[in-house]
Amino acid sequence: MEHIHAALQKAKQQRGSDPANDQTATTVARMGSDMLWASLPSLKPDPKHLAKTRLVTINRSDLAHTQFDMLRTKVLQYLRQNNWTSVAITSPTPACGKTVVGLNLAFSMAHHKECRTVLIDLDLRRPQVSKVLGIKEPPSIESFLRGRSEVEDVFIRYGDNIAIGANGRPVRFAAELLQSPEAAQALKSLKQKLKPDVLIFDLPPMLANDDVMAFLPNVDCVILVAAAEASTFSEVDICERDLSEKSKVLGVVLNKCRYAPEKYGY
Repeated sequence: MEHIHAALQKAKQQRGSDPANDQTATTVARMGSDMLWASLPSLKPDPKHLAKTRLVTINRSDLAHTQFDMLRTKVLQYLRQNNWTSVAITSPTPACGKTVVGLNLAFSMAHHKECRTVLIDLDLRRPQVSKVLGIKEPPSIESFLRGRSEVEDVFIRYGDNIAIGANGRPVRFAAELLQSPEAAQALKSLKQKLKPDVLIFDLPPMLANDDVMAFLPNVDCVILVAAAEASTFSEVDICERDLSEKSKVLGVVLNKCRYAPEKYGY
């Protein structure tokens, strides 16, 4: 990728205030991004494993994908209206299904061919993305966040417009890493290189540790995932209040419902 970076640097030096040069720099940057996307290793998940882990938006064989498509449309509208690009997914406690919700949302967005989506597993103490996708021997997100690995060393691609940053090993001092200058620079580099239209962060459960609050300044908005018959109103209320102080809460997704809405008389 060295020749791409050299071309970008040359374009910046020549740009000045000339609109034509501005357009040239933009074109070169886009070409570099396209080449990097094409060079990412390809993800080929096992359909049986995806069905087992409830990833329903990849092949849309399950009618449940329509709920995620509706969520996708609402999220994209909010992002575009506010000129936002990043959204975090969290939950009050573990086992609410936030990772499955985040991945289904990402793969639903991927059906918009003009929308490039990147999802990164930042639940550093308890990474789940690789397990849900069935990725064997995933790389270390910690290495990427510390600046020891490049984007192309860590991220994998599904199709033409979705990239996944899975994590293979838990991180001990997660909150400190998420607040570090090295992590901020790594994420800045990710945005510059891949130029995603949507960047989804799979964050830890809020009430388990301080990792979410440490990372919130880096995101535009948040979705809170609650589990039916498990998450309490008190937990959801506490999380919503804390999140709203640091970011914009798009809403609460009620996950793991055993009954259709009509069962409740809605």
